[in-house]
Amino acid sequence: MKDNTFTEDITDYIENLKKERNAVILAHNYQRGEVQDIADFTGDSLELARWAVDVDADILVVCGVDFMAESAAILNPDKIILHPEKEAKCPMAMMVSPSKLEKMKEDYPNASVVSYVNTSAEVKALSDICCTSANSAKVVNSLEGDEVIFVPDKNLAHWTSRHTTKKIIPWDGYCPTHHFLTLKDVINTKNEHPDAELLVHPECRPEVCEIADVVTSTSGMLRYVKKSEKKEFIIGTEIGLIHKMMLENPNKRFYPASEYLICPSMKIPLESVAKSLEEIEPIVEVEEDVRKKAMKALERMLSV
Repeated sequence: MKDNTFTEDITDYIENLKKERNAVILAHNYQRGEVQDIADFTGDSLELARWAVDVDADILVVCGVDFMAESAAILNPDKIILHPEKEAKCPMAMMVSPSKLEKMKEDYPNASVVSYVNTSAEVKALSDICCTSANSAKVVNSLEGDEVIFVPDKNLAHWTSRHTTKKIIPWDGYCPTHHFLTLKDVINTKNEHPDAELLVHPECRPEVCEIADVVTSTSGMLRYVKKSEKKEFIIGTEIGLIHKMMLENPNKRFYPASEYLICPSMKIPLESVAKSLEEIEPIVEVEEDVRKKAMKALERMLSV
Protein backbone atom coordinates (compact mmCIF):
# COMPACT_ATOMS: atom_id res chain seq x y z
CA MET A 1 0.00 0.00 0.00
CA LYS A 2 1.33 3.43 -0.93
CA ASP A 3 1.62 6.01 1.82
CA ASN A 4 -0.22 9.31 1.81
CA THR A 5 2.95 11.25 0.96
CA PHE A 6 3.34 9.33 -2.29
CA THR A 7 -0.28 9.95 -3.26
CA GLU A 8 -0.01 13.66 -2.45
CA ASP A 9 3.22 14.02 -4.44
CA ILE A 10 1.92 12.31 -7.57
CA THR A 11 -1.39 14.17 -7.28
CA ASP A 12 0.47 17.50 -7.22
CA TYR A 13 2.54 16.36 -10.20
CA ILE A 14 -0.60 15.47 -12.19
CA GLU A 15 -2.22 18.81 -11.32
CA ASN A 16 0.83 20.67 -12.63
CA LEU A 17 0.89 18.60 -15.82
CA LYS A 18 -2.81 19.30 -16.39
CA LYS A 19 -2.14 23.05 -16.30
CA GLU A 20 0.91 22.80 -18.55
CA ARG A 21 -0.89 20.67 -21.13
CA ASN A 22 -4.32 22.36 -20.89
CA ALA A 23 -5.73 18.94 -20.10
CA VAL A 24 -8.73 17.65 -18.22
CA ILE A 25 -9.27 14.22 -16.73
CA LEU A 26 -12.53 12.31 -17.20
CA ALA A 27 -12.95 9.35 -14.85
CA HIS A 28 -15.67 6.73 -14.80
CA ASN A 29 -17.47 6.06 -11.52
CA TYR A 30 -15.77 2.66 -11.26
CA GLN A 31 -12.22 4.00 -11.16
CA ARG A 32 -9.97 3.85 -8.09
CA GLY A 33 -10.88 6.44 -5.47
CA GLU A 34 -7.65 8.40 -5.90
CA VAL A 35 -8.24 8.64 -9.66
CA GLN A 36 -11.79 9.86 -9.14
CA ASP A 37 -10.43 12.44 -6.71
CA ILE A 38 -7.91 13.84 -9.23
CA ALA A 39 -10.46 13.93 -12.07
CA ASP A 40 -12.11 17.10 -13.32
CA PHE A 41 -15.26 15.15 -14.18
CA THR A 42 -16.57 11.83 -12.90
CA GLY A 43 -19.65 10.09 -14.17
CA ASP A 44 -21.20 7.22 -16.08
CA SER A 45 -20.72 6.59 -19.80
CA LEU A 46 -23.43 9.06 -20.83
CA GLU A 47 -22.14 11.84 -18.60
CA LEU A 48 -18.56 11.35 -19.79
CA ALA A 49 -19.72 11.52 -23.41
CA ARG A 50 -21.54 14.78 -22.74
CA TRP A 51 -18.63 16.35 -20.88
CA ALA A 52 -16.16 15.26 -23.56
CA VAL A 53 -18.10 17.40 -26.04
CA ASP A 54 -18.57 20.42 -23.81
CA VAL A 55 -15.20 20.72 -22.11
CA ASP A 56 -12.71 23.40 -23.21
CA ALA A 57 -9.30 21.71 -23.31
CA ASP A 58 -6.61 20.57 -25.73
CA ILE A 59 -6.21 17.14 -24.16
CA LEU A 60 -8.76 14.76 -22.65
CA VAL A 61 -7.43 12.01 -20.41
CA VAL A 62 -10.07 9.29 -20.30
CA CYS A 63 -9.79 7.06 -17.24
CA GLY A 64 -12.07 4.24 -18.20
CA VAL A 65 -12.07 1.36 -20.65
CA ASP A 66 -11.24 1.46 -24.35
CA PHE A 67 -14.68 2.25 -25.75
CA MET A 68 -14.96 5.35 -23.54
CA ALA A 69 -11.73 6.75 -24.93
CA GLU A 70 -12.90 5.90 -28.45
CA SER A 71 -16.20 7.70 -27.86
CA ALA A 72 -14.30 10.80 -26.76
CA ALA A 73 -12.16 10.59 -29.92
CA ILE A 74 -15.24 10.16 -32.12
CA LEU A 75 -16.91 13.24 -30.67
CA ASN A 76 -13.75 15.39 -30.46
CA PRO A 77 -11.62 15.07 -33.60
CA ASP A 78 -9.92 18.38 -32.76
CA LYS A 79 -8.69 17.22 -29.33
CA ILE A 80 -5.94 14.84 -28.25
CA ILE A 81 -7.51 11.86 -26.47
CA LEU A 82 -5.32 9.93 -24.06
CA HIS A 83 -6.15 6.51 -22.62
CA PRO A 84 -3.59 5.89 -19.84
CA GLU A 85 -3.96 2.11 -19.95
CA LYS A 86 -4.37 0.97 -23.56
CA GLU A 87 -4.93 -2.61 -22.38
CA ALA A 88 -7.91 -1.54 -20.25
CA LYS A 89 -10.52 -3.14 -22.49
CA CYS A 90 -14.20 -3.85 -21.87
CA PRO A 91 -14.86 -7.63 -22.04
CA MET A 92 -18.48 -7.06 -23.02
CA ALA A 93 -17.55 -4.75 -25.91
CA MET A 94 -15.27 -7.49 -27.23
CA MET A 95 -18.22 -9.91 -27.43
CA VAL A 96 -19.65 -8.27 -30.56
CA SER A 97 -17.83 -8.09 -33.88
CA PRO A 98 -18.73 -5.92 -36.89
CA SER A 99 -18.94 -8.94 -39.23
CA LYS A 100 -21.37 -10.82 -37.00
CA LEU A 101 -23.47 -7.69 -36.50
CA GLU A 102 -23.66 -7.22 -40.28
CA LYS A 103 -24.94 -10.80 -40.57
CA MET A 104 -27.56 -10.14 -37.88
CA LYS A 105 -28.70 -7.02 -39.74
CA GLU A 106 -29.21 -9.18 -42.84
CA ASP A 107 -31.29 -11.64 -40.80
CA TYR A 108 -33.49 -8.79 -39.47
CA PRO A 109 -33.64 -6.24 -42.33
CA ASN A 110 -36.49 -4.24 -40.76
CA ALA A 111 -34.83 -3.83 -37.37
CA SER A 112 -33.03 -0.75 -36.12
CA VAL A 113 -29.69 -1.33 -34.43
CA VAL A 114 -29.23 0.09 -30.94
CA SER A 115 -25.71 -0.33 -29.64
CA TYR A 116 -24.85 0.14 -26.02
CA VAL A 117 -21.96 2.60 -25.73
CA ASN A 118 -19.98 -0.42 -24.44
CA THR A 119 -19.04 -1.25 -28.03
CA SER A 120 -16.19 -0.55 -30.45
CA ALA A 121 -16.20 2.38 -32.86
CA GLU A 122 -16.70 -0.08 -35.74
CA VAL A 123 -19.86 -1.48 -34.14
CA LYS A 124 -21.17 2.01 -33.45
CA ALA A 125 -20.59 2.83 -37.12
CA LEU A 126 -22.99 0.00 -38.06
CA SER A 127 -25.64 1.21 -35.60
CA ASP A 128 -28.59 3.53 -35.98
CA ILE A 129 -28.20 4.95 -32.50
CA CYS A 130 -26.29 4.35 -29.27
CA CYS A 131 -27.60 4.14 -25.73
CA THR A 132 -26.42 3.84 -22.15
CA SER A 133 -27.94 2.08 -19.17
CA ALA A 134 -29.37 5.46 -18.15
CA ASN A 135 -31.33 6.05 -21.34
CA SER A 136 -31.79 2.68 -23.11
CA ALA A 137 -35.59 2.63 -22.88
CA LYS A 138 -35.87 6.26 -23.97
CA VAL A 139 -33.61 5.59 -26.95
CA VAL A 140 -35.49 2.46 -28.03
CA ASN A 141 -38.84 4.22 -27.74
CA SER A 142 -37.56 7.11 -29.86
CA LEU A 143 -37.22 4.84 -32.90
CA GLU A 144 -39.94 4.49 -35.53
CA GLY A 145 -39.79 0.77 -36.27
CA ASP A 146 -41.17 -2.10 -34.19
CA GLU A 147 -38.02 -4.26 -34.12
CA VAL A 148 -34.72 -3.46 -32.46
CA ILE A 149 -31.43 -5.36 -32.54
CA PHE A 150 -29.85 -4.58 -29.17
CA VAL A 151 -26.11 -5.14 -28.76
CA PRO A 152 -24.18 -6.39 -26.89
CA ASP A 153 -25.70 -6.80 -23.40
CA LYS A 154 -28.53 -9.34 -23.15
CA ASN A 155 -29.28 -8.33 -19.56
CA LEU A 156 -29.74 -4.65 -20.39
CA ALA A 157 -31.76 -5.76 -23.42
CA HIS A 158 -34.06 -7.76 -21.12
CA TRP A 159 -34.48 -4.84 -18.75
CA THR A 160 -35.16 -2.46 -21.65
CA SER A 161 -37.76 -4.84 -23.09
CA ARG A 162 -39.81 -4.36 -19.92
CA HIS A 163 -40.13 -0.66 -20.72
CA THR A 164 -41.13 -0.77 -24.37
CA THR A 165 -43.67 -2.41 -26.64
CA LYS A 166 -41.07 -2.92 -29.35
CA LYS A 167 -39.61 -6.34 -30.10
CA ILE A 168 -36.07 -6.49 -28.70
CA ILE A 169 -33.67 -8.88 -30.45
CA PRO A 170 -30.80 -9.29 -27.98
CA TRP A 171 -27.18 -10.04 -28.68
CA ASP A 172 -25.77 -12.83 -26.52
CA GLY A 173 -23.26 -10.71 -24.60
CA TYR A 174 -22.90 -9.61 -21.00
CA CYS A 175 -20.73 -7.73 -18.51
CA PRO A 176 -18.77 -10.38 -16.57
CA THR A 177 -18.68 -8.24 -13.42
CA HIS A 178 -22.46 -7.74 -13.29
CA HIS A 179 -23.52 -11.06 -14.83
CA PHE A 180 -21.68 -13.09 -12.22
CA LEU A 181 -23.58 -11.44 -9.39
CA THR A 182 -25.98 -14.24 -8.49
CA LEU A 183 -29.33 -14.28 -6.77
CA LYS A 184 -27.71 -16.25 -3.94
CA ASP A 185 -25.07 -13.52 -3.48
CA VAL A 186 -27.73 -10.85 -3.23
CA ILE A 187 -29.98 -12.79 -0.86
CA ASN A 188 -27.03 -13.50 1.45
CA THR A 189 -26.10 -9.82 1.56
CA LYS A 190 -29.73 -8.81 2.15
CA ASN A 191 -29.88 -11.22 5.09
CA GLU A 192 -26.75 -9.63 6.55
CA HIS A 193 -28.20 -6.12 6.17
CA PRO A 194 -31.99 -6.45 6.44
CA ASP A 195 -32.59 -2.70 6.79
CA ALA A 196 -30.66 -1.79 3.62
CA GLU A 197 -32.28 -1.01 0.28
CA LEU A 198 -30.99 -2.99 -2.69
CA LEU A 199 -29.87 -0.99 -5.74
CA VAL A 200 -28.69 -2.90 -8.80
CA HIS A 201 -27.45 -2.08 -12.28
CA PRO A 202 -29.56 -3.24 -15.26
CA GLU A 203 -26.53 -5.16 -16.54
CA CYS A 204 -27.28 -7.66 -13.76
CA ARG A 205 -29.16 -10.91 -14.36
CA PRO A 206 -32.97 -10.60 -14.65
CA GLU A 207 -33.56 -12.56 -11.44
CA VAL A 208 -31.29 -10.16 -9.53
CA CYS A 209 -33.10 -7.15 -10.96
CA GLU A 210 -36.44 -8.71 -9.98
CA ILE A 211 -35.74 -8.58 -6.25
CA ALA A 212 -34.07 -5.14 -6.26
CA ASP A 213 -35.69 -2.09 -4.72
CA VAL A 214 -34.19 0.07 -7.47
CA VAL A 215 -32.75 -0.81 -10.88
CA THR A 216 -30.84 2.06 -12.43
CA SER A 217 -27.55 3.30 -13.86
CA THR A 218 -24.65 4.44 -11.70
CA SER A 219 -25.71 8.07 -12.07
CA GLY A 220 -29.24 7.04 -11.14
CA MET A 221 -27.95 5.30 -8.02
CA LEU A 222 -26.02 8.40 -6.96
CA ARG A 223 -29.09 10.58 -7.34
CA TYR A 224 -31.32 8.10 -5.54
CA VAL A 225 -29.20 7.66 -2.41
CA LYS A 226 -28.79 11.45 -2.11
CA LYS A 227 -32.53 11.96 -2.02
CA SER A 228 -33.46 8.88 -0.03
CA GLU A 229 -34.26 9.08 3.67
CA LYS A 230 -32.89 5.55 4.10
CA LYS A 231 -29.51 5.21 5.79
CA GLU A 232 -28.28 1.86 4.46
CA PHE A 233 -27.88 0.59 0.91
CA ILE A 234 -26.67 -2.58 -0.79
CA ILE A 235 -24.98 -1.62 -4.06
CA GLY A 236 -25.24 -4.08 -6.93
CA THR A 237 -22.64 -2.67 -9.28
CA GLU A 238 -18.85 -2.32 -9.49
CA ILE A 239 -17.54 -1.37 -6.07
CA GLY A 240 -15.77 1.76 -7.31
CA LEU A 241 -19.09 3.61 -7.19
CA ILE A 242 -19.18 3.31 -3.40
CA HIS A 243 -16.23 5.74 -3.11
CA LYS A 244 -18.32 8.58 -4.55
CA MET A 245 -21.40 7.54 -2.60
CA MET A 246 -19.49 7.76 0.67
CA LEU A 247 -18.07 11.18 -0.21
CA GLU A 248 -21.49 12.57 -1.07
CA ASN A 249 -23.35 10.84 1.79
CA PRO A 250 -21.04 10.63 4.83
CA ASN A 251 -23.91 9.81 7.17
CA LYS A 252 -25.11 6.80 5.19
CA ARG A 253 -23.74 3.26 4.94
CA PHE A 254 -23.06 1.28 1.77
CA TYR A 255 -22.42 -2.43 1.28
CA PRO A 256 -21.31 -4.16 -1.93
CA ALA A 257 -23.80 -6.81 -3.06
CA SER A 258 -20.78 -9.07 -3.48
CA GLU A 259 -17.11 -8.65 -2.63
CA TYR A 260 -16.29 -9.86 -6.15
CA LEU A 261 -17.92 -6.92 -7.95
CA ILE A 262 -14.61 -5.63 -9.27
CA CYS A 263 -13.74 -4.85 -12.88
CA PRO A 264 -9.92 -5.06 -13.24
CA SER A 265 -10.03 -2.98 -16.44
CA MET A 266 -11.52 -0.07 -14.49
CA LYS A 267 -8.62 0.27 -12.04
CA ILE A 268 -6.14 2.61 -13.73
CA PRO A 269 -3.37 3.64 -11.28
CA LEU A 270 -2.31 7.23 -10.67
CA GLU A 271 1.15 6.42 -12.05
CA SER A 272 -0.36 5.61 -15.46
CA VAL A 273 -2.30 8.88 -15.47
CA ALA A 274 0.87 10.82 -14.70
CA LYS A 275 2.91 8.98 -17.33
CA SER A 276 0.22 9.49 -19.97
CA LEU A 277 0.13 13.24 -19.36
CA GLU A 278 3.91 13.44 -19.24
CA GLU A 279 4.50 11.59 -22.51
CA ILE A 280 1.23 12.58 -24.29
CA GLU A 281 0.43 8.94 -25.05
CA PRO A 282 -1.17 6.51 -25.69
CA ILE A 283 -3.21 8.64 -28.11
CA VAL A 284 -6.55 7.21 -29.22
CA GLU A 285 -7.45 7.73 -32.87
CA VAL A 286 -10.38 6.46 -34.91
CA GLU A 287 -10.29 6.03 -38.68
CA GLU A 288 -12.14 9.00 -40.21
CA ASP A 289 -14.72 7.01 -42.17
CA VAL A 290 -15.58 4.95 -39.09
CA ARG A 291 -15.54 8.04 -36.88
CA LYS A 292 -18.10 9.90 -38.99
CA LYS A 293 -20.52 6.98 -39.06
CA ALA A 294 -20.11 6.27 -35.35
CA MET A 295 -20.54 9.95 -34.53
CA LYS A 296 -24.00 9.94 -36.10
CA ALA A 297 -25.09 7.16 -33.74
CA LEU A 298 -23.62 8.94 -30.70
CA GLU A 299 -25.01 12.36 -31.67
CA ARG A 300 -28.44 10.85 -32.19
CA MET A 301 -28.24 9.40 -28.67
CA LEU A 302 -27.18 12.73 -27.19
CA SER A 303 -30.05 14.50 -28.94
CA VAL A 304 -32.52 12.03 -27.40
